[in-house]
Amino acid sequence: MTETMGDNIKFGFAVLLLVAGIAGFYMLSEQAMIIRVLCIFAGFGASAAVASFTIPGQRFFDFARESINETRKVVWPTRKETFQTTGVVFLFVLVMAIMLWVTDKSLEWLLYDVVLGWKK
Repeated sequence: MTETMGDNIKFGFAVLLLVAGIAGFYMLSEQAMIIRVLCIFAGFGASAAVASFTIPGQRFFDFARESINETRKVVWPTRKETFQTTGVVFLFVLVMAIMLWVTDKSLEWLLYDVVLGWKK
């Protein structure tokens, strides 16, 4: 059995564990919701554990770990900067709404009153 075949078998087993957790959620419909949700979490956890032993799974977990490290390096805006940016966005939306309303009413007046003469 090659390394790729072993990874495929492990991945297939991981998918089966995930499906078993979801199936358990529906099969335990008479039980409390917490037990049903824990069944899904158990299936997902077991699936992730098995998948982590495959080469693609290890690459995914390495990527996830590096992504978390990169998000720690991000310089997040201060509270003041967030409010200022939000204010600019709201102001822009307000100005665009007014411009679109004026354009709409102008075209309505031009088409209905001037060209077609429907409104009198």
